[in-house]
Amino acid sequence: MVNIKDIAQKAGVSISTVSYALNGNTRVSEKTRSRILEIANDLNYIPNAAGRNLKKKETKVIGAFINDYTAPIFGQILQGMREALNAHDYELVVCSGIKSHRFIPERMFDGAVILDISFPSEKIMEYASRGHKMVVLDRELDHPNIQPVLLDNQNGAKLAIEYLIQKGHQKLYIVKGPENNFDNRKRLQSARQVVSHHLHVDYTEISGDFDKESGKRAAQQIVQEYREPVAVFCFNDEMAIGMYHDLLKTDLRIGEHIHIIGFDNIELSQYIQPTLTTIGYSRQHWGKVAAEQLLNMINEKPVNEDLISVKLIEGNSVEERLQDYL
Repeated sequence: MVNIKDIAQKAGVSISTVSYALNGNTRVSEKTRSRILEIANDLNYIPNAAGRNLKKKETKVIGAFINDYTAPIFGQILQGMREALNAHDYELVVCSGIKSHRFIPERMFDGAVILDISFPSEKIMEYASRGHKMVVLDRELDHPNIQPVLLDNQNGAKLAIEYLIQKGHQKLYIVKGPENNFDNRKRLQSARQVVSHHLHVDYTEISGDFDKESGKRAAQQIVQEYREPVAVFCFNDEMAIGMYHDLLKTDLRIGEHIHIIGFDNIELSQYIQPTLTTIGYSRQHWGKVAAEQLLNMINEKPVNEDLISVKLIEGNSVEERLQDYL
């Protein structure tokens, strides 16, 4: 690979003169700069971004780390981040996989937003201790260089459970997510707390994985145990849609025999029939807030403790429990 030493030798000048010319320094005359740039172009010289970044101490690039490019919620979060960063002349690079984690200590980014549950918290804390600025969206970590920007999972679960109880449902199922998932733990904690205040409610938990397949398995269990109308709170919409898939093969009707509420308000949830009642929030706003908080940290400005607000979005998958069944 051609370097500035090769350009200097061909131009008959010092390495520092080539460096000044390539970086637009006024110490080099316009005539010399033009000649050096022409030689660099002839040699197909490509600047070493990593070396330049170390000297400038900034890249104007932010890294976003995700673990699944197919997950419906990531697209709008990343869009919100990109718009906020572009407004401040920053670019966004999306990464996935363990090998990409090294881009943080190698200072390829001025900061990072972590959405990847498989990114070890120990590594995040280690990088923060080295001075790297990061925002996390899927965990709580206490460090001056780490800022959590989290979804209000607890209020979302509270809204869902209370809505089902207000509709007169006394037999409740919840379909959980992965045990090690932060959102799952917060939703489960809140759901259990709300149910504990309603002793008349018959409450069952079913393990899931935040995917359609676990929703299908939950539906099969509920069908086997079915005796009377029940309500189900799925901890995300994908599992709820998986339940739809299997329940449509049975004689049990959604919104009459089995009442379902999800979480995330993904686009597909409003096109299935009956439309899914769900807990919604602005993913684009979430990404925007995450990016803005990270830029504040980079520029040593104050940051705020932000919880991304949620709301109940009513569909036709939950109706009043019919008195005939009481």
